[in-house]
Amino acid sequence: MAATKRDYYEVLGVKKDASADEIKSAFRTLAKKWHPDRNPNNKEEAEEKFKEIAEAYSVLSDEQKRSAYDQFGHAAVGGGGGADFHGVSVEDILNQFFGGGARGGMGGGSIFDDLFGGASHQEASGQGASLRYDIEIDLESAYKGVKKTIEIAREELCDTCKGSGAKPGTKPVTCSYCRGSGYSTRSQGFFTMRTTCARCGGRGQVVESPCKTCRGSGREARKIRLEVPIPAGISDNTRIRLQGQGEEGLGGRRGDLYVFVHVKEHDIFVRRENDIFLQVSIPFTMAALGGEVDVPTLEGRARLKIPAGTPSGKLLKMSGLGMPDVHGYGKGDQLVRVVVEVPKKLSAEQEELLRKLAELEKSGVTAQKRSLFGKIREFFSEE
Repeated sequence: MAATKRDYYEVLGVKKDASADEIKSAFRTLAKKWHPDRNPNNKEEAEEKFKEIAEAYSVLSDEQKRSAYDQFGHAAVGGGGGADFHGVSVEDILNQFFGGGARGGMGGGSIFDDLFGGASHQEASGQGASLRYDIEIDLESAYKGVKKTIEIAREELCDTCKGSGAKPGTKPVTCSYCRGSGYSTRSQGFFTMRTTCARCGGRGQVVESPCKTCRGSGREARKIRLEVPIPAGISDNTRIRLQGQGEEGLGGRRGDLYVFVHVKEHDIFVRRENDIFLQVSIPFTMAALGGEVDVPTLEGRARLKIPAGTPSGKLLKMSGLGMPDVHGYGKGDQLVRVVVEVPKKLSAEQEELLRKLAELEKSGVTAQKRSLFGKIREFFSEE
């Protein structure tokens, strides 16, 4: 007995009145979660989940199919369900929905880039896999810009067979299943699926005598050193794309390398976009009288003017001493929060001077009060 299919809206986790964008967004999220490459310890279950999600999306993303499904349920979209993805690879499902290639897709980028941020992925077209590398730098390096040398392991064409996968002296033969096209086409109702040939993997050829070095794959792993230019002003978790520095393709172009830059938190500076925040302490005498104080910046030390009467917690701006804009549009500012320090211990001389100051402040307040009350009395006496 065939298993009962779940409601497609339930599968994608959206409401029945969900917009096309909401359905697309839900599919992106779930496809990322259940892609087999993201679930290496449970690939079979993940693939089934993925295909269930793809089946729901194949119906709900099509206006006519969705309308029919809303009225008549699964019976309206192919005899109890949507597209039959049994035996179809995950890569081919993604290609079917998003333009058939790594550069096609939804909203200006590859669906593979959207799902995996440049993670390793080999497409049936023969294009090389894109790779990801994470790097950490300090705030000073982000401020100045820096070049970092990294080492990655990637697949390169096999030196022995030159990428053919065949033993030297032999050649691959044309695949008899797809007749060299690399694809097979199957139809289900009004839904047509073009899939990668299961026998040759989309290459159109089959290796009968595999190369001993690469065991017929046509590629071998090598360690490569690359220099990554990191621009001044780069933000945390920024992705840098190095085009053509991914893995070698088999008949297609190289993949790309995506370097994710992480900027470490600083001990004294806090970054907010292109502005830098810093906290410094000053004595209460400087807060009252004004003065200048040395403060650290990302360019070295600089003098900061403290206006007389500066209250604790006041933000003072040092223009142009923040982070440079990564696109070259000037610099941010450094904002210094002033904290007024109150001494816990006083010398006898300091205490005597402060007591005199307190007496002066007291007499000043009292005189002001008397003057105010005197004016009030004069006002009412005139009345």
